[in-house]
Amino acid sequence: SVPRCYLNKQLATVRVVKGEPAELSCTVSKDDVTGTWFKDGLKLTSMQGVVFEKKGLVHKLIINKAEDIHAGKYRFEGGDVKTEASIFVEDPPQVDKVLLKNLTSVPTVAKAGQPVKLRIPFEGRLPIRATWLKDKMELADDTRIRVDKTDTYTMLSVPSCERKDCGDYKVRLKNDSGVLEINLKLVVIDKPQPPAGPIKIVECSANDITIQWQPPKDDGGKPVQRYIVERQQVGENNWETLGETPRSCTTFTTNKVEEDTSYYFRVRAVNVEGMSDALESGEVKAVGKAFPGAPDPPEVISASRETITISWKAPRKTGTSQIVGYIVQKRKKGTMTWLPVTNGPVKDRKLKVTNLKKGLQYEFRVAAVNAAGTGDASDPSQPIFARDPTKSPGQVQELKVSSCDSTSVTLTWNRPEVKDGNEVKGFEVEMRPSHSSSWTRCLTLPAEATTGTVKGLQPKQKYFLRVRALNDSGPGEATEIEAFMEAAAPVVPPRLLIDDTVKNLLVIKAGNTIRVNIPFEGSPDPVVIWLKDGLPLPNRAAIKTKDGTTQLLIGAAELGDSGTYSVELQNGLGKRQTFSFQVQITDIPQSPGPLRLEENVPNTVTVTWEPSASEKWEKNLYYTVLKRESQKGVWCVVGDLLYNNKFTFTSVIPGRDYYFRVVAKNSLGASAPSETVQPWRIRKTKAEIRVIPQKYRGVNQNQHPRFLVPLKPHVVVTGSECHMSCAVGGHPPPKITWYKDSRDLSNDPNYFCTNDFGVCSLVILGVTKQDAGEYMVEASNEVGCVSSRAFLAIKG
Repeated sequence: SVPRCYLNKQLATVRVVKGEPAELSCTVSKDDVTGTWFKDGLKLTSMQGVVFEKKGLVHKLIINKAEDIHAGKYRFEGGDVKTEASIFVEDPPQVDKVLLKNLTSVPTVAKAGQPVKLRIPFEGRLPIRATWLKDKMELADDTRIRVDKTDTYTMLSVPSCERKDCGDYKVRLKNDSGVLEINLKLVVIDKPQPPAGPIKIVECSANDITIQWQPPKDDGGKPVQRYIVERQQVGENNWETLGETPRSCTTFTTNKVEEDTSYYFRVRAVNVEGMSDALESGEVKAVGKAFPGAPDPPEVISASRETITISWKAPRKTGTSQIVGYIVQKRKKGTMTWLPVTNGPVKDRKLKVTNLKKGLQYEFRVAAVNAAGTGDASDPSQPIFARDPTKSPGQVQELKVSSCDSTSVTLTWNRPEVKDGNEVKGFEVEMRPSHSSSWTRCLTLPAEATTGTVKGLQPKQKYFLRVRALNDSGPGEATEIEAFMEAAAPVVPPRLLIDDTVKNLLVIKAGNTIRVNIPFEGSPDPVVIWLKDGLPLPNRAAIKTKDGTTQLLIGAAELGDSGTYSVELQNGLGKRQTFSFQVQITDIPQSPGPLRLEENVPNTVTVTWEPSASEKWEKNLYYTVLKRESQKGVWCVVGDLLYNNKFTFTSVIPGRDYYFRVVAKNSLGASAPSETVQPWRIRKTKAEIRVIPQKYRGVNQNQHPRFLVPLKPHVVVTGSECHMSCAVGGHPPPKITWYKDSRDLSNDPNYFCTNDFGVCSLVILGVTKQDAGEYMVEASNEVGCVSSRAFLAIKG
């Protein structure tokens, strides 16, 4: 006998994106099998875009470019074998790849005041919902922004853009086949904001005036190139340009002044886009005679219970005339009032102060006097008690260098022994280079300190350091030590140490803390700059940089904190490195809108509701529908994982009261429910139905059942309605039976079957994932029986 042919490999169902190639293939056991292909029950001899191929034992159906017409159920028959599979053609939203790359890789740059139009043409199965978002919030038409959408493109228009329009935008295109998200960046450049004020008067004399300001808080997206300084004499209308300074200089000195004349100054910042508005100063007067500067704080030479002797040095700036004396003042520590010590200026730079109260602590200050008058007073001296001197403190013990690098040295010591009332009140650390004999005070430390770090030293230099204990009688005898600075550390380019602990995307619940730590290295220490969406951070954000780590901290996150954050390292040698990451702020969804109930199909109720406002920023939001059958009944879930705003409940019993509620859900939890107030009830009614049959001239008797229009595959979204239909002919009129996976659906209340003069439909209200599978409709009469099959696929 001839061996039978059998299948080595069956056909497999294929899902393909529209426009992409698709292929069905099977393998048989005999080479001489020719085979025939069928689509939706009809034999295929030729079809546009479809090629049949046989290579040895392998039979293929090849579609070079899948279109909607190619979707359906295919069958291969040859010899003794038969195998079936389906092709589902999906058509998600698509954008031209070259255009998509240009839009996402290169920011759109516009000048302030100019119109901006971001146009995104797209293709895909209609309807396509287009949504524009900025900072996770959906953009809608307003007085400044317009969002247009057609079947082929969506466009965002800003007639006159501003700096606040800068940032990251997202376009979300969605249809039944999928979602496409496109990230865009808009950069708006403008002239700078005015320099940051106020204008400070650094120096003012009869010969010149020096002013100072701060760079603008927003440079307009382009670096500031220079500053323009102007002057106006009080009482006049004209402004005179005095000169310019480079971007790195925020001070300006003019010698074009007249004695005893008052002026106003103003400064403007300039970048490639233009000149900022002006920052203006108050009235500044060029004084006729210069007052002397402030001396250094006076030093206490000696103290007793009745007198305190102080001395001081002449100020560095003596003004335009010779100093004729000094005003000396005193105050009790803790008070605000300064009292004169003498009736007039003191010519000498040393004074014994009398008329003191024993046991009180005093502070002193001095001011120089010249022909112009009395200058600024010095800072206060160290407070001193009016009492007889106590015994000086002893030497510190075991002074050591605990650590040392190229620019700093850390010392440790033990406290001196306490004898006969020489209690230590503090310590002072002094330093001198090996080539100098002058000691410089570096640190003054409290009594409990036993360590101190001296910074700002020069590499590869030798220094002498000494520590002295302090008490009310003054400093004790010094203990000295020698230290040699290491060579300067090699230059290390700034580098961000990004590892697995640093995430590219942070999802934070609203109200929680945003805390991001970024480790880095570099020598010399790099400058750390944080930005959000290319702009300076909001005032709510705190930055802390210490010991090779920089931290971003925002106490209670808000939805507006979503965006792109970047940290940049810079050093003085022009080296820089940047790292960016996304922060997404999410929250428990807001409640859905009001519910509406309708009876679209007899003995069912369709629940519809307004979307939750959280749909604007929450991509993975879904809905759950619950019902109860009395005022105090238990709520039961009847629909879950619903991504649209509609659900049909089919198991309605006439005469009962039903209450419904809908909640929105995401990964963080569920919203408060939105509920119906009045119960839903389908009344028990009896309707008299009278059918008047149409008269026919006659039909051919005993016709086999046949499908005039076969079943077709369907792809629907969870929770929506599905209608599967076919057209049947034959006489006597065939009996129609529906099956799912070989199970008779005639008595299943979840399915509605209709037959209107040969047009047969199966209605599924509120489909779930369990409804996916193969459906078959069977038509039978006395003459014969035929069937048609189709697959139902569920998305979402």
